[in-house]
Amino acid sequence: MHIIIVGNGIAGITAARHIRKNSDARITVISKETDHFFSRTALMYVYMGHQKYEHLKPYEDWFWAKNRIELVRGTVESIDFGKKSIHLSPDSYQVNYKPSLWERMTKVAPKQTTQQVISSAELTYDKLILATGSVPRMGDWEGRALEGIQGLYSYQDLELLEKNTPNLTKAVIAGGGLIGVELAEMLHTRHIPVTILVREKSYWNGVLPNEESALVTQHLQKHGLDLRFNTEIKEIKGQKRVEGVETNKGETIECQLVGLTIGVTPNVSFLASGSSPLKIKRGIIVNEYLETNLPDVYAIGDCVEHQTPLERRKPIEQIWYTGRIMGETVAQTICGKRTAYRPGVFFNSAKFFDLEYQTYGDVPSKLPEGINTFYWQHPDKEVAIRINYRIEGEAVTGFNALGTRLRHAVCEAWIKEKKTIDYVLKNFQQANFDPEFFEKYELPSLSL
Repeated sequence: MHIIIVGNGIAGITAARHIRKNSDARITVISKETDHFFSRTALMYVYMGHQKYEHLKPYEDWFWAKNRIELVRGTVESIDFGKKSIHLSPDSYQVNYKPSLWERMTKVAPKQTTQQVISSAELTYDKLILATGSVPRMGDWEGRALEGIQGLYSYQDLELLEKNTPNLTKAVIAGGGLIGVELAEMLHTRHIPVTILVREKSYWNGVLPNEESALVTQHLQKHGLDLRFNTEIKEIKGQKRVEGVETNKGETIECQLVGLTIGVTPNVSFLASGSSPLKIKRGIIVNEYLETNLPDVYAIGDCVEHQTPLERRKPIEQIWYTGRIMGETVAQTICGKRTAYRPGVFFNSAKFFDLEYQTYGDVPSKLPEGINTFYWQHPDKEVAIRINYRIEGEAVTGFNALGTRLRHAVCEAWIKEKKTIDYVLKNFQQANFDPEFFEKYELPSLSL
């Protein structure tokens, strides 16, 4: 059996590894971005000088051949689902690794020797896993095609940023989300002044409740970021290269770089031709087993849109850990144990410069009907805890933490077990993270 995986991100590579653990099938992974899998969330640290690109690869280059996972670098131009064939760009090649003399002597790697061009631009499969990821939304403003305008998602975006930022005196970032903060921090480390245009009244106010949003806003401003709220790009100005942006408030801000971080969308455009039998809306439609509408075709990761989302989960969730779980799940099904996708309690984490953020369960920006909230903020430090709970029965439904860390297993268990807010507050020390690095905080009792 030949299994082809399109995409070498966390979802695709997790699927490949787990299929290999449970099967002797032939596995081929196709990627147009890089030869080898790398940690996308750590790309910013390469630009900031904290790491080198090779540090982002969790596995040695010889790992793939040793585990009989074939790597192909190339662009998928089309897929014939009826014939089960994939057509690649003519420049596609097989990625082989030449081990060092030490590796050959110690027999830790197979004796791969060369990088070879694929003799045929067509591959056939028995089972296909689409793990094509996301692409940045780039908007359609006038001036969008000027040099110096980019997103931040791929390794190629990192290379473009290196090209765009020498001698830069000012940057404008459009978008008040996590990628925008990452890009701002990257530029900040090179002493490049940054203005961020945010549509909401405060930072990430569409996701964070007012108090947390205000705390993050304050923290970013302390780091010298120029935040413009209720502000959007109206037009991008320049001749060949960007020279500035005009906002919806009539102001022109001079800059030589515009970072577009207004979100991502499933990377499915090359699959969405009018004649394709694959069912696609915003993303590739899958059932609870990550099966598409076509036999032997699965989809996982950022490109997926769930036909029937699980309770309190969105149809499209573009998060690292959900991609990993999908990879593990689809591997079980392909290896003979049909398994439903069950990601558990929602979780996400991020950093706003050096302000840590965690969220567990359901903590929307606006308090839902039937839900009450407990909020505590340290009087002197940038530390805050929010706990949402049901009015009827008082079972906790979600946690936010800013400036501190909570134990994942504890918060998840409390939500699953429907512990009451009173129980959680009395036992909150159980959720405090390692005291060697994170200070413990006592929460006050709930005042009704």
